Amino acid sequence: MGYFDFQKKSDCIVCIDSDGCAMDTMEVKHRTCFGPQWIKTFGLTEHEAECMELWLSINLYSITRGINRFKGLALALAEVEKRGLGNIEGLAEYEAWTKEAKELSNPALLAVTQKSDNPCFEKALLWSIRTNRAIHALPAEDRPFPNVKSAMDAMAKQADLAAVSSANREAVEAEWGRHHLAEDCSTLLTQEAGTKAFCIGELRKMGYEPGRILMVGDAPGDRDAAEKNGVRFYPILVGHEGESWKRLLEEAFPKLLAGSFDAKYQKELNQAFEQNLGAVSYTHLRAHETLSDL
Repeated sequence: MGYFDFQKKSDCIVCIDSDGCAMDTMEVKHRTCFGPQWIKTFGLTEHEAECMELWLSINLYSITRGINRFKGLALALAEVEKRGLGNIEGLAEYEAWTKEAKELSNPALLAVTQKSDNPCFEKALLWSIRTNRAIHALPAEDRPFPNVKSAMDAMAKQADLAAVSSANREAVEAEWGRHHLAEDCSTLLTQEAGTKAFCIGELRKMGYEPGRILMVGDAPGDRDAAEKNGVRFYPILVGHEGESWKRLLEEAFPKLLAGSFDAKYQKELNQAFEQNLGAVSYTHLRAHETLSDL
């Protein structure tokens, strides 16, 4: 069955991001998998401390939080060159691919790597494979944030649910299956299905009206994907995830069902989202004052 071949049971659908939104996995994955494997694969061990702080800032503690792994890699490599920490051969072509490709995934990168004698493509693919392997080897201690399962169980009784994540499918299937989140979902849309914006657009084609589609996420990219498709966005606030899920079930979801999730309410949510993310970024940057502006 294809990603969008599921049986539509409701005229309303809630799209849910995984890492940092439903699953409390974002910190550990970037600190122990993504970051270290990036430093290893691109030969940056001489500047390990600075590069690790750079990676975490891009992917966790700034406006680019939650960015697709391949786009995040492009930003990090560009900053490495900017700071004089290394020369990345083939970077310009790789950056162009991350901006133009319809799908950013290992299979898509493998396809372009086989057609291009570009060392940056090759290293990016190797890094992604090594990262997936490291994630797979993590102890099975991942868990959903508080109130996630109860909220999803309740929402699934009145709306269709879908995972919409830029993580790889194997990880999402394992984590959402282990914690019984997948059973509430009509489909799991991961990086292999396309970008978040693309996936939401495909859901719209199934007959869901824009005002009946909600994207739940913790990062600006989630909001961008929603806005690109003219659908609603509900933020999971970093550091307040359990509270955010409680409010989603008790306030935002009823508004979505009742048709009262309007522009005024969306603006209130966006303001709270921006203020909270700004506080997270400020706290981190104050603790690491040697980190340059991104």
